[in-house]
Amino acid sequence: MQIRPEQAADIAAIHAVNRAAFDSDTEADLVDALREHADPIISLVADDGGSIVGHILFSPVTLSGHADLKIMGLAPMAVRPAEQRRGIGSALVGAGLERCKQLGSGAVVVLGHPGYYPRFDFVPASRFGLACEYDVPDEAFMALELELGILRGASGTIRYHAAFADA
Repeated sequence: MQIRPEQAADIAAIHAVNRAAFDSDTEADLVDALREHADPIISLVADDGGSIVGHILFSPVTLSGHADLKIMGLAPMAVRPAEQRRGIGSALVGAGLERCKQLGSGAVVVLGHPGYYPRFDFVPASRFGLACEYDVPDEAFMALELELGILRGASGTIRYHAAFADA
């Protein structure tokens, strides 16, 4: 299996992976909207012998009062149900975080399963004084500093791209 940037030929397969993983078109449509309107994005696929079995997307978020900080939001991540529990999601997250660093992002936030993302050193975002614009449980909104100390004293509300509000 290879983790690589998405290509134009992958778009239909990416849509299908997100549809299968989430059992709706919401996340698949969100990916399409972010691809069209957000910049920069990191969109990676898990390619298993020519078959797309997983996908992850990172897009810019903003922190109120700190427009200078480069922060990315991880969402969504999808793995075909039949391929889950094989390390594909972990490989996608790891490769995506590395790409975020390469782009100069200082931190990443995720609204996700509190039992999954801490393995990548994500912690509740509230530890950094960060709040999510959406009403979500504290333990489900997490942050990771890619640049140590970048979030020190940078409290505020994280806002996602407008495409999320339409999803």
